[in-house]
Amino acid sequence: MPRREAIKNPYLEHQLFKGRALFAALGILVLVAVVLGRMVYLQILQHEVFTTLSQDNRVRVVALPPPRGLIYDRNGILLADNLPSYSLEITPMEVDDLDATLAKLQRIIDFDEDDEKRFRNELKRNPRFQGTALRFNLSDEEVARFASDRHFFPGVDIAARLSRHYPLAGPFVHALGYVGRINEKELKRIKEDKQIGPNEYSGTTHIGKLGVEKHYEAQLHGQVGFQKVEINAQGRRLRVLEEQAPVPGTNLTLSLDIKLQFVAEKALGDRNGAVVAIDPTNGEVLALVSKPYYDPNLFVNGISGKDYKALQQDDDRPLFNRAVSGQYPPGSTVKPMVALAGLEYGATWAGKTMMAGDYFMLPNQERKYRDWKRGGHGLVDMAKSITQSCDVYFYDLATRLGIDHIHEFLSHFGLGASNGLDATGEADGLLPSREWKRRARGQVWYPGETVITGIGQGYMLTTPLQLATSTGMLAMRGERMRPRMLRATHDAVSGEQKWTPGYYATSLELKRDIYWDQVINAMIDVIHKPNGTAHGIGKDIKYKAAGKTGTAQVFGLKEDEEYDAEKIAEKLRDHALFVGFAPVEDPRIAVAVIVENGGHGSRAAAPVARQVMDQYLLGEVQD
Repeated sequence: MPRREAIKNPYLEHQLFKGRALFAALGILVLVAVVLGRMVYLQILQHEVFTTLSQDNRVRVVALPPPRGLIYDRNGILLADNLPSYSLEITPMEVDDLDATLAKLQRIIDFDEDDEKRFRNELKRNPRFQGTALRFNLSDEEVARFASDRHFFPGVDIAARLSRHYPLAGPFVHALGYVGRINEKELKRIKEDKQIGPNEYSGTTHIGKLGVEKHYEAQLHGQVGFQKVEINAQGRRLRVLEEQAPVPGTNLTLSLDIKLQFVAEKALGDRNGAVVAIDPTNGEVLALVSKPYYDPNLFVNGISGKDYKALQQDDDRPLFNRAVSGQYPPGSTVKPMVALAGLEYGATWAGKTMMAGDYFMLPNQERKYRDWKRGGHGLVDMAKSITQSCDVYFYDLATRLGIDHIHEFLSHFGLGASNGLDATGEADGLLPSREWKRRARGQVWYPGETVITGIGQGYMLTTPLQLATSTGMLAMRGERMRPRMLRATHDAVSGEQKWTPGYYATSLELKRDIYWDQVINAMIDVIHKPNGTAHGIGKDIKYKAAGKTGTAQVFGLKEDEEYDAEKIAEKLRDHALFVGFAPVEDPRIAVAVIVENGGHGSRAAAPVARQVMDQYLLGEVQD
């Protein structure tokens, strides 16, 4: 059968073509709509986002750290300053090979292993577009040397900053503290602190570490500013487009007296110890010295490992703030307070006498609690016992009072608790009680422990700051002010000055006001009577002062063992203490002195206090 050929159908072919053309047109329309929709999204809906991103390719926002507030003494003498300095900074995003760059830099700028270690640690915390300092405090010669080779180091530049500087260095370090580089722990705390804005520390590299610098960090820091800077493809700055200046931190005026501080430091001589002087009327700290000390400028931009190790391993512990953190047995300096307790609770009266031999014994016990004076003091009353520091009298009085009354009464004087100083590191000391011993030692309280508490020995520990404030409370006859370092603030922008008021810590009213007079008169005799333990500093004194010497044992003696300073290593010798205030009629200064391993308070500590009081009251140290 012959094969049939398909007949061509023009109509079907036309319809097929039209369908395909319509499908293609629809596809094109859909694609055009998608493109137009994307353009609308990018050009209209996301205009600001992409404009910002494109701007970031040529504009960078740079944080401007605020100048830190300055710190002055009460006479307007600068204690903490900001000095211009140059640092070598590297921006990692702009450096192709960091190791090679560091190797090349080493040829023209000297930096050690500590610098490089700190630098690499900070790189981990900082954004890659932010400059990180490799070296601080470049000399003019180093700046010039790098500037001539600047074109060989993309991403490396010299930054001019303000660096904290302490012109008087060591003698003020334990009062002022210092600033240092912000570490990871501090950075985390800043980010988690809801009271600090997210960008409040942008561009800031330092923060208060100790003392006043740390306590008043919020006031001293200021507010961060910013710059919008145009940059080129290599990250080099071309021009500043916009700027908001930072707000400087608040300037502080402290209550410290620079002359008094140096007199106290010099009076201690080569001895380790502490001196605290306050104004008992308002709590202002006039002098706060801890010796030995160290140079805070070493810590500002990072102390070397070698230098820090040397400070840590120094047997004299220069890093330790003895004035507020040192805890020592107060010795006989607590006797005036114990005497007041005896009067208040009726355990004794001013005219009550007793024969004070060379030791005291509890009923039905064989142990002898010896007096410092061989042969004893003979017939004594309260005044004579304070003036001559009779231990036996206070052994007996402490037994009559009991530890409960001693603890209750002495707590009013701020012993055993922080005094709330506006600085860091203040220790609580220890005012022992039955409850404390049960909780801390799991033991009951023994009568013999009450005996030695009466002369400031045993478990009792106090700081020099506590001794100064408690002495100020004696001077003010029951009013104790909270100690404070800040005297006034000065707004660096408006110039507004605000004075800091004094705050009462507590007020103690006795049954009879005459009790204050009876105890204070005995303290006057300590200095002004020939038989007083500190009569050596009363010679030619031009004002009436009251005081009390003390000796704190470094180690305990056996019952029949005698103390011989000549046969004991110096580090084991007794600490010397003295507390006092003047003028008695109108108290203006209260002083506490401790000389470590100085022996008797009358010979080592009292002369220091005399020089401090002379300087403050008379304007000069008397011969």
